[in-house]
Amino acid sequence: MIRLANGSDAEQLLKIYGQYIDTPITFEYTLPTAAEFQDRINRTVSEYPYLVYEEDGAALGYAYAHRHMERAAYQWNAESAIYLDRGIRGKGVGTKLYSALIRLLRLQGFRTVYGCVTLPNPASESLHRKMGFQLVGTYHQAGYKCGKWYDVGWFELPIAEHLDGEGPLKPCSVWDLGSWGEWSLGEE
Repeated sequence: MIRLANGSDAEQLLKIYGQYIDTPITFEYTLPTAAEFQDRINRTVSEYPYLVYEEDGAALGYAYAHRHMERAAYQWNAESAIYLDRGIRGKGVGTKLYSALIRLLRLQGFRTVYGCVTLPNPASESLHRKMGFQLVGTYHQAGYKCGKWYDVGWFELPIAEHLDGEGPLKPCSVWDLGSWGEWSLGEE
């Protein structure tokens, strides 16, 4: 099942994120506390989707979006992130989560989604390409972790038509998912 995350998911999602803290997949050096992670989730869900994939009540993956750049003219863009429990990678969960995330971003009124991928990362690069993202640029030697410098690839996916006079975005906080059901989060 895919559903919207809430602060009570912090400990389970932190365990997934912790699988990557000693890798260049994340450029964060220190694992946040459960309270810090809960705060991140709570801040994100007020404006952007933050999704959890779970089986039998156990969180096995999550994907979320956040602001891509600060200036007002960028507000119709979102940056995405996805983390999967290592035991379920390669089983289609990433595709389901990303599809649901993109669908919700489109419903909110976003026009373009960006993905930032440490290079090399064949699994993430493949997922982004499978979802229709195009590599639009590389920041060379952008981050230092695990004793070496890493490039970062920026992937771009237009998800809606760009029109003149764009309307306001719909924040996640106004959604009543009971009216359309959790089942539809995984459908495109």
